[in-house]
Amino acid sequence: MKLAEIDIIVTAPPAPGWGGRYWIIPKVTTDTGVVGYGECYASSVGPVAMKAVIKDVFERHMAGENPENIELMFRRVYSAGFTQRPDLTVMGAWSGLEIACWDILGKDRDRPVHALIGGRMNDRVRAYTYLYPRPSHPLPAFWGSADMAAEVAVDMVEKGYTAVKFDPAGPYTIRGGHMPALDDIALSVAFCRTIREAVGDRADLLFGTHGQFSTGGAIRLGQAIAPYAPLWYEEPIPPDNVNEMAKVARAVGIPIATGERLTTKAEFAHVLRSGAATILQPALGRAGGIWEGKKIAAMAEVYNAQIAPHLYAGPVEWAANIQLAASIPNILMAETIETPFHSALIKDTIKVEGGYITVPTGPGLGIDFDEALARAHPYVGDGLHLQMQEDPISYHEANTFAGGAPVKT
Repeated sequence: MKLAEIDIIVTAPPAPGWGGRYWIIPKVTTDTGVVGYGECYASSVGPVAMKAVIKDVFERHMAGENPENIELMFRRVYSAGFTQRPDLTVMGAWSGLEIACWDILGKDRDRPVHALIGGRMNDRVRAYTYLYPRPSHPLPAFWGSADMAAEVAVDMVEKGYTAVKFDPAGPYTIRGGHMPALDDIALSVAFCRTIREAVGDRADLLFGTHGQFSTGGAIRLGQAIAPYAPLWYEEPIPPDNVNEMAKVARAVGIPIATGERLTTKAEFAHVLRSGAATILQPALGRAGGIWEGKKIAAMAEVYNAQIAPHLYAGPVEWAANIQLAASIPNILMAETIETPFHSALIKDTIKVEGGYITVPTGPGLGIDFDEALARAHPYVGDGLHLQMQEDPISYHEANTFAGGAPVKT
């Protein structure tokens, strides 16, 4: 069996757009007719350019190769052009293609992916969710309302979730780390206090920041929210300075989580060695794929760290995350996004029930991907998957982060 053909689907989730402006889905076909799907979580170039990168990576390093030879193909891609260092865009392309290879291998052997990477450790995986607004909640007012966030938190707890994430500290910007405004600290404390009062000890609080603060600012904010016992403080400073993140970890007393923007074991190893985080959040469509994710999880075991796969993408990456989570002993939880489009795109083949994701037992990724539905929603915009604010934050007016949702016009 050899890898023969590549096709790339770029689909745009309909409003409200949770999961980003578009999802990039490589479709790989073998010479024996087996089809595998993957997902690339790479957003530093637009989808037209990204499609060209994915095609180049496939044709240059993978076409004609046995899909079993994951390690060989990874080394080709990782070393290409005299690099041998993490490259966000190229590794994003490889990640989606690698996931598709595992989908092919599982389908060819009629086994789920987790059975091919060490077997099943976990029958179900604890899920967490971001606090998205109810249809009745006004926007953008929702993003600055602790009371409305607490209402959604209660809804999610009643559905069975035992962990909820929110990030009221302001928008992410292209600038370096900044000191939070006093209003942003006050709003963050209000969110933590109000949600904690609403859910009590029925759910963990997961506090996100999108890597926007200076070291001193992150410490200041972390110490302010610490009384509400968040399970984690996510990416408190930009991800390019791991040693400074370690200073935050030592100062705030809240577990630090990071990894959404990191790729390959090389970058995650630095996080572990420095003591910057005890919770790693690889996005498998960026970090290097399922096999690289397995290596990252194994390294984390040595440091007594846990894995919480990140998801701000579509359901194919989610499926890959769950296959990895099923096979490792140090899984903490996995992010979920429940929208009708997410469910329909995989024909409801993965579900969250009682706050847990049941690990699928079907072959490959265990999903039934609706290719026709994906193609019926093509992306026609010119924005990136996520875009960062250019203006600095304000110290006079409210700094609103609209939940990562693209503006619909």
